[in-house]
Amino acid sequence: MPQITARLSDSTVVSLDHAAQTLHRTRADIVRQAIEMYLDDFDDISVSIDRLKDPADETLDWQEARRALLADD
Repeated sequence: MPQITARLSDSTVVSLDHAAQTLHRTRADIVRQAIEMYLDDFDDISVSIDRLKDPADETLDWQEARRALLADD
């Protein structure tokens, strides 16, 4: 598994150590999980942006959707 190095502020390291101690994990475990979660979110956002940019993809007007959802049947 490749290894990377990152510089973090003192306050970030303190927070990282606190999280690691609270969760009974190592610093590396916390950083690895945080990066994985960030990349998952990044992928989701990238797909969403691509869909918003696709002119063939239907879009909904927020006000119309809101009225439809709140309409009394």
